[in-house]
Amino acid sequence: MNQAQTACKACGRTEFVKGRLNNGYARVMPINKAFSFGSGVIYTFCKRCGEIASMKIENPEKF
Repeated sequence: MNQAQTACKACGRTEFVKGRLNNGYARVMPINKAFSFGSGVIYTFCKRCGEIASMKIENPEKF
């Protein structure tokens, strides 16, 4: 996501920040791998209103 050219769909602002859920259960798990720990998800969201602009798998190689 190119943050410099992206405007928030909800409020029109262009300042975004990144964060992730800090919870052991907030992970994306592979469907066919029973013993995988999965990966966290990184969120890019509007600093003003909190609208989520993108979600990205932190470690896609685990899939």
